[in-house]
Amino acid sequence: MSATGKKVVDVAFKAGKSIDWEGMAKLMVSDEARKEFATLRRTFDEVNTALQTKFSQEPEPIDWEYYRKGIGPRLVDMYKEAYESVEIPKYVDNVTPQYKPKFDALLVELKVAEEKSLKESERLEKEIAEVQELKKKISTMTADEYFDKHPEVKKKFDDEIRNDYWGY
Repeated sequence: MSATGKKVVDVAFKAGKSIDWEGMAKLMVSDEARKEFATLRRTFDEVNTALQTKFSQEPEPIDWEYYRKGIGPRLVDMYKEAYESVEIPKYVDNVTPQYKPKFDALLVELKVAEEKSLKESERLEKEIAEVQELKKKISTMTADEYFDKHPEVKKKFDDEIRNDYWGY
């Protein structure tokens, strides 16, 4: 097998091991998404298995002497010459250099968005905790206790009273 073919098989094998299939499966919410995800995983495993079995093995060497005895040396020599003249071109990757910078830029964007999302999530969790605390205490809380926690509301009420604005 060519070195390039072996490299492709190795990369595919390593990629299969590094994928967190169970973690991704937990993110699926609908039955249709779960079915599609199972199909994707099954297809990935089939392709990975095919790469490992079919393309990772060297072809068996041809026993030219065996065929010379059975068929005749002239015809076998002609086939041997044709077989040895076949050159398999080396794979030159022209696509990865074009898309690698774009992919890296997207990864940076993803990290920024993830950090922003985590900060927003943290802020919302705090807000939820505050609202739940307020909900528990609302029946026994005095206006002064509420104004201590929310001085901007107290200022607004004081301004309305001072300006003689009573809401009508």
